[in-house]
Amino acid sequence: MAKLFWLEPVLPLGIIAGMLCVMGNAQYYIHRAAHGRPKHIGNDVWDVAMERRDKKIVEQYSAN
Repeated sequence: MAKLFWLEPVLPLGIIAGMLCVMGNAQYYIHRAAHGRPKHIGNDVWDVAMERRDKKIVEQYSAN
């Protein structure tokens, strides 16, 4: 029984990992139910601002 000391923390870690998976899937299904489609990853205000900035820089570069 002394060789199974590693087994003691496995159950709590499994519970924590399972709860993280449940929370992530709950967010996915709630968003899909509310909006009818999955949430696009990497599409927040910062990403939109960076896309706009990049587009402006490319347009300025190609105009020169």
